[in-house]
Amino acid sequence: MAAVMRFVKRSCFGSRMGLQCLSLSRSAAVAKLVQDGASAGKTLPERVKIVEVGPRDGLQNEKTVVPSEVKIHLIDMLSEAGLSVIEATSFVSPKWVPQMADQVEVMMGIHRRPGVSYPVLTPNLKGFLAAVNAGAAEVAIFGAASELFSKKNINCSVDESLQRFEVVTKAAKEAGVPVRGYVSCVLGCPYEGKVSPDKVAQVAKRLYSMGCYEISLGDTIGVGTPGGMTEMLQAVSREVPVNALAVHCHDTYGQALANILIALQMGISVVDSSVAGLGGCPYAQGASGNVATEDVVYMLHGLGIQTVRILLFPLFTGLPLSLPPSVQWNLANCYEIVFYFLCIDSIIVISVYFDTKRFDL
Repeated sequence: MAAVMRFVKRSCFGSRMGLQCLSLSRSAAVAKLVQDGASAGKTLPERVKIVEVGPRDGLQNEKTVVPSEVKIHLIDMLSEAGLSVIEATSFVSPKWVPQMADQVEVMMGIHRRPGVSYPVLTPNLKGFLAAVNAGAAEVAIFGAASELFSKKNINCSVDESLQRFEVVTKAAKEAGVPVRGYVSCVLGCPYEGKVSPDKVAQVAKRLYSMGCYEISLGDTIGVGTPGGMTEMLQAVSREVPVNALAVHCHDTYGQALANILIALQMGISVVDSSVAGLGGCPYAQGASGNVATEDVVYMLHGLGIQTVRILLFPLFTGLPLSLPPSVQWNLANCYEIVFYFLCIDSIIVISVYFDTKRFDL
């Protein structure tokens, strides 16, 4: 995989590409639609925080190990593009997730921009201590609402995992390190099928009570629908404040944006996403990629919701090329994947070239 970033004037973009740049401000028409929705009981948040999980959740499932320098460059480009939260890596055992074996090198190599957070995943105290030693200023812990998935993913029961996390959150509190919590399989499990919303609510409540400032609710295998999302969020919001919740949707059946819209209407204002829709889960067979950051940002701007000051347009050019397994479904027949980040005065153009045999910057 190779990546190149360059800056282009907006006027140049419009004339050369024949495309009209979309305004980042809320139009009167959109404002009226939002107001009408609010009067119907479907209030949308004024601002949404995007948590970019591509460098971690997006790459962890790749069969071909991505070199550290490519990961570092990708994170730096995402920082330059205006994203304020970028999940950088995971401090898990290389035995279980070899793609994340270079976590220390990645953390030491990235250029940390002011105002940007670079949280990392830490499954236990050992991982937490290693992360802090590598310079992590925020960590995340990850549990599941499914017993079988928990045993497959982190080799322990749900209750045992929560006991481990209490040790991590205690150490984090003493060190002044914020902790984010994940709950996997909130809308379905590859081993158990449907997951009870009440079970999700209880796991989220435990994570919140032990000190997690934010709980991300993950549709790990992308089987959720707006109806299921509504039911689950109703149950969880009875136990955890809505302003402490986030959603993390995979797009296996094309339901991610619809599910996110439901979450927004129910008061959620934090959304996880992955650039180019990269992602999957090593322990959830059949799980496709995360919802694409560019799709989420495009939808949010269309709704008149303030978010990162960019718009991402994926434009695909060139000849077919063998792509990493997890992106074949989304980016088939693509050679060059180009993301145009529309800023106020210029456009950051990121060209990502995928090749499973070469990884040259």
